[in-house]
Amino acid sequence: MTIADAFVKAYSVINSPKYEKILVSISGGADSDVVLDICSRCDRDQKCTYVWIDTGLEYQATKNHLDDLEKIYGIKILRVRAKMPVPVSCKKYGQPFISKTASEYIYRLQLNNFEWEDKPYDELIKRYPNCKSALMWWCNLNKAARLNISYNKWLKEFMILNPIPFKVSNMCCQKAKKDAVHDLLKGYDLNIYGVRKAEGGARSSIPSCFSVKDGYSEYRPVFWYSNLDKKEYCDACDICHSDCYTEYGLKRTGCCGCPFGRDFEYELKVVRKYEPKFYKAINNIFKDSYDYTRKYREFANKMNYGI
Repeated sequence: MTIADAFVKAYSVINSPKYEKILVSISGGADSDVVLDICSRCDRDQKCTYVWIDTGLEYQATKNHLDDLEKIYGIKILRVRAKMPVPVSCKKYGQPFISKTASEYIYRLQLNNFEWEDKPYDELIKRYPNCKSALMWWCNLNKAARLNISYNKWLKEFMILNPIPFKVSNMCCQKAKKDAVHDLLKGYDLNIYGVRKAEGGARSSIPSCFSVKDGYSEYRPVFWYSNLDKKEYCDACDICHSDCYTEYGLKRTGCCGCPFGRDFEYELKVVRKYEPKFYKAINNIFKDSYDYTRKYREFANKMNYGI
């Protein structure tokens, strides 16, 4: 019923007279593959324009997959270069670390020369008056667990003992993808992309599959799909996936070697084997984040076992 309801909704939205020009963001990932299949079946009047953003760290397997999708569905996927590729944004703003949420708050604290000390919020806010939300994260004062540093067990204790020695930021996502899509949306009525609530993280706080922004609307056709729903759809419709999944054994695609990935160590092994030209590059771009994450995980393991 979830699949059927979502399909009926998608047909209604895509063919609504309210939307004359529709932008569909294609990532090359599994969720994106389902979104593309849904849109291709529902787009009665050929209103959809398909676009893929090249962040500067995309798997060759993903690029090959785009070629396959164009042949399968008889469409053209517009390739757009990021306004600021990931390597450039990491050098300018900082490297991603652990998660988008943690990186955002660490970035704000670093801008205010925070000293990574274990002090009460009331004392810290007087010294850093422009860091309210970041300090609430640091002091574990948010109601939502994922918005507190304690969401990553032992991270605060580790950072107090080992102040982070490099610039941290999640701006790579903003500059490489979001800014490019924002520019592309000028002239479009609707933005369609593949996000599922079941993925967790920041996505879990999105209340609906549909939202309205200034000048355009956003629609997420697979928003309510569980992992099982997605598998059933892919099996029933014989969805073609990238070699990143079928051959490399990855569970996610996107920027090659991204430190936000929980299994980035496994991804590094995959890159070294299947796409070696990227291996040296990502180890240079994300070196500080990789090293610090490894030290943090070693510290957390020792704390967990009382070593």
